[in-house]
Amino acid sequence: MNDWIVLAAGIHSLAFALFHLAFWRLFRWRDTLQRATPVDRAVIQILNLRLTYVFAMVAALCFAFPIELHSTPLGRAVLAGMALFWVGRTVEQFIFLRINRASVHVLTAAFVLGALLFAWPLFG
Repeated sequence: MNDWIVLAAGIHSLAFALFHLAFWRLFRWRDTLQRATPVDRAVIQILNLRLTYVFAMVAALCFAFPIELHSTPLGRAVLAGMALFWVGRTVEQFIFLRINRASVHVLTAAFVLGALLFAWPLFG
């Protein structure tokens, strides 16, 4: 069962990598980031690309090493780290993105799902 949960966590991570690649179009960054300072514009885009890389790398680890992730100390540390990443992201949602919209609530649910998927093998 834990293998399937880790694979589901990989799908979750891959979906977030693809979602982040779509930010330029979804948020019309070509236009909206023009109002930011050059440094802020660069930092936002660089951080987004690095986060995309992290999600893709975590997805690859989940797909390539599901057994190792839930059955070795190092793998369990990776899972715990990602679970805490998603818990932190959920908390930050309530601090920085206090917008009452359905899309924001769906994202919050996706963050909670990530925390659960990565934590599940630690307790299962």
